[in-house]
Amino acid sequence: MAVSRSRKRGVAFWLTMALACLLVLFGLPILGGGAWLIALGGSWYYLLAGIGLLVTAWFLFRRSMLAVWIYLLTFIGTLIWAVWEAGLDPWAQLPRLLAPAVVLILVLLTIPVLERAWPRGRDRVLAGLAGLAALGTASALLLAGPETTAIAQQAEDEAPAAPTPEPDAAAETAPPDAEPPSSDIAYAMLETGADWPAFGGGHHATRYTPLDQITRENVADLQQVWEFRTGDMPEDEEQYSNQNTPLKIGNQLLVCSAMNKVIALDAATGLEIWRYDPVVSTDAIPYNASCRGLAYYQSPTLAADQPCAERVLMNTLDARLLAIDVNTGQLCTEFGTGGEVDLEEGIGHTVPGWYAPTSPPTIVRNIAVVHSQVRDGQKRDAPSGVVRGYDVETGEMAWAWDMGRPGETGLPPEGETYTRGTPNVWTIASGDSELGLVYLPLGNSAVDYWGGDRSDAENTYATALVALDVTTGEVAWYYQTVRYDIWDYDLGSQATLIDYPTPEGPVPALIVPTKQSMFWIFNRETGELLVEVEDRPVPQGGVEPERLSPTQPFVVDFPNVLQPEIEERHMWGMTPLDQLWCRIQYQQSYYEGMYTPPSTDWWIQFPGYNGGSDWGGIAVDTDRNIMVANYNITANRTRLVPREEVDEYGIVPLDEPGYADNSPDNISPQAGTPYGVEVNAGWRVPFTGLLCTQPPYGGIMAVDLETREVLWDQPFGTARGDGPWGIPSRLPLTIGTPNNAGAVITAGGLIFIAAATDDLIRAIDIETGEELWSDVLPAGGQAGPAMYEVDGRQYLVINAGGHGFMETPIGDYFIAYALR
Repeated sequence: MAVSRSRKRGVAFWLTMALACLLVLFGLPILGGGAWLIALGGSWYYLLAGIGLLVTAWFLFRRSMLAVWIYLLTFIGTLIWAVWEAGLDPWAQLPRLLAPAVVLILVLLTIPVLERAWPRGRDRVLAGLAGLAALGTASALLLAGPETTAIAQQAEDEAPAAPTPEPDAAAETAPPDAEPPSSDIAYAMLETGADWPAFGGGHHATRYTPLDQITRENVADLQQVWEFRTGDMPEDEEQYSNQNTPLKIGNQLLVCSAMNKVIALDAATGLEIWRYDPVVSTDAIPYNASCRGLAYYQSPTLAADQPCAERVLMNTLDARLLAIDVNTGQLCTEFGTGGEVDLEEGIGHTVPGWYAPTSPPTIVRNIAVVHSQVRDGQKRDAPSGVVRGYDVETGEMAWAWDMGRPGETGLPPEGETYTRGTPNVWTIASGDSELGLVYLPLGNSAVDYWGGDRSDAENTYATALVALDVTTGEVAWYYQTVRYDIWDYDLGSQATLIDYPTPEGPVPALIVPTKQSMFWIFNRETGELLVEVEDRPVPQGGVEPERLSPTQPFVVDFPNVLQPEIEERHMWGMTPLDQLWCRIQYQQSYYEGMYTPPSTDWWIQFPGYNGGSDWGGIAVDTDRNIMVANYNITANRTRLVPREEVDEYGIVPLDEPGYADNSPDNISPQAGTPYGVEVNAGWRVPFTGLLCTQPPYGGIMAVDLETREVLWDQPFGTARGDGPWGIPSRLPLTIGTPNNAGAVITAGGLIFIAAATDDLIRAIDIETGEELWSDVLPAGGQAGPAMYEVDGRQYLVINAGGHGFMETPIGDYFIAYALR
């Protein structure tokens, strides 16, 4: 025995001791964290696993074979627990089994160093305790309680249907008082084909092209044919995200850069033809946004060879509306003052980056409808969300819709401003020139997570789809998708106009997706719902329980992408420590499902404010009657921060001295209210930066509009662009990533889309969901692609500009593809 104890201590011995130290290093926090988790009402597994690791380490220090047997039992228990809790989902099993499997291999490698003798005395007692711990690990599922084993049901199944209350004035449709106005002038309906004349393809924003040269059979031959770089990159590249969908008019492709430079390219070669620089200061760049697009207009009254008979309109980040001649790149001097209109007129106090129009105007008949992003979370006394209509040819303001000044459609009286802090339209509107209506997806009031002093008008129109008469600026109809929205569930998607199939025949309709993963369908003339809506009770409480709506509307007879409510078992990470941390945070948080009200305690918002569906919108194959929607599955962990704490941090809104773009702990001041707000957007693990909830984080689906059946629904995006500590893994494995931007559908039966965080652009078979082609972009593809034709050749083009919030590489690229 003495000889055995005095064996030479070589490299293998010291590696065994190092492994024992490593197990102690990880075992102690797993043991302690496991005890904490139990105290919070969570799983017993981690406490028992921590005991198994520490006892394994003890026997490794003693060079006893019991280390192997104890860890084998611990691993078997872990395996049983992991399969019981998460099934055979490989991504869900990654944090549960990868690290324990690596430890198992390392422990097995120590066998040559370990003593074979059976222990005596104290070691036998310890072995018995460890065996009990391992058996306890295997039976942790019994200790955790039967409720954990239940498969979470869809959110609409968990809440019993409530009797439908009397219609809420803020949530019902209001039919127009009169027929939409007619016009003596025939305005061209912009449609796709050889051209791509509007942000969503045409006026109706279907993102569908009748071009069919590229098909399922030949898409594999698609190749890059040109690349253009704007050369317009601010010094602080992460400050902006260019999300421009180009327009194609004639033989020109019209793009806008990060700083609102308008550039005309030869659509076949990508060579620059002209460039107009409006000289926008970098101070005007709002957070995570830039130029999303341009609006094209062909005058029905000017001869084709006259200056500005064809023009593009652009909103600049410093709040100007410009009209530019498509053929020359010069300002249309008869428009406004020398070719531009001051959009800050009537807005009142603002600073660069606060009131910053990023989306293009929407042109309906001869009216350019203009709206603006207003920086979130800063101040209750924020610039107005007023929507204005301007004559496309003269730049003269036709009307203003300021919900706080009903009946007043002009500029505010001298010394006054448009109503401050009202909901704004930061995304893209759509329009119907035949009906003379523009469809506005409205956001929230100036602060998202508290509404105690909102006006009746704000409570009526916040997070509502509003149809305005473009002749008068009056509300034709509206529908509010969230009542008393204090979750930042603003309507971020452009509405898509289609002829919707019904048993009585096609109905002129529009579809608008929401961040809550539902799709609302309306008769676009009257606002009548074409889907069945049910009011359901939702959680109550929070800091303003007396003002919450007891119910919220749910679409019940059309497919949705509502996810099961998240549970502790859905927590994720790279290692058991990551998952344990997220489980503790989950148990420390208030969560009662969707519409959990904001609180000064940490609470979980799911879906998070990125959706569901965000600003990319849907695409509709109008020949096949198939809708395609990509969506997000991410959660936020949030808390309201009492005003005194905000003040202690020294956090001020961006219009006050001392403002810092990166405030401590991601707290937005929400000045003028009792609370700031701290949002852990995406809810990340602090150690590795991975998301706390398990994949998938995004998906894409196709729905047959005639049968209302889901054709396919699958995770969207690979892990190649993501990884721990922000290091791309380059793994071509489908995980389902967060995604922002829309798709294009072709008559050839293909969906073209980038959007995901893996920096790929893809072609997907619309009928099966099969990926048929992909290419790596030089920067993030968080922009909607466009499709057009030149001399009989079909082209696909996309802006690879990246996105700061999505953490994809920033760039200034426009990439075009065509068949070899």
